[in-house]
Amino acid sequence: MANYAVSPDLLKPYLPNGVELDFYKNKTYVSLVGFMFKNTRLFNIPVPVLGTFEEINLRFYVKRVEGNTVKRGVVFINETVPYKMVAWVANKLYKEHYIAVQTKNKIEITNHSKSIKYQWKINNEWNHITANTAIKNETMLPDSIEEFIFEHYYGYTKVSNLISQEYKVNHPSWQVNKVSDYSIQCNFKTMYGNAFSSLTNQQPDSVIVAKGSPVTVKLKRTNF
Repeated sequence: MANYAVSPDLLKPYLPNGVELDFYKNKTYVSLVGFMFKNTRLFNIPVPVLGTFEEINLRFYVKRVEGNTVKRGVVFINETVPYKMVAWVANKLYKEHYIAVQTKNKIEITNHSKSIKYQWKINNEWNHITANTAIKNETMLPDSIEEFIFEHYYGYTKVSNLISQEYKVNHPSWQVNKVSDYSIQCNFKTMYGNAFSSLTNQQPDSVIVAKGSPVTVKLKRTNF
């Protein structure tokens, strides 16, 4: 997770109706994320062949207030996967913003460190996000940037200017690994449009690596 502080005005065009931007210490963030889908299941049935793959996405953080309840969630600007079928299903059924391009990963874990690299190819150019970390898993500190980034358990989709969708994501609180160094090569303009082009040469405010866990996503989505 490479996290960039950006102007709230940059994110407002992507904001679904009925939610508002979520701030951490008076800043709004977008995150460039690389992770593995592993052993994916639908209705508890394993997905053959297409069940394990990389995803790279760009997302930002929102909240929806219902009475005394605050639902903290994320909005995806783009999600990149290697399989056209996965992208088609997500876009058709759930109005998401998937594209399918060539991806690959390299993950090396020793007794002392982890090395994680995700790559994706667009316009014949390989982009990457890489991090080297300590092997020790650590609990996120309260009110930390790690806690803010990861503790969002809803997803929100902008179906139209008036209609939004909400879905619930369930997983335990993740543990993190201390990052010793990282490398990011991403053509943000090509991937995500002119609005995000300045991020190509901007250093992230933080880079976070989490262990991950089993995750369930509620298939039924609520329109509001």
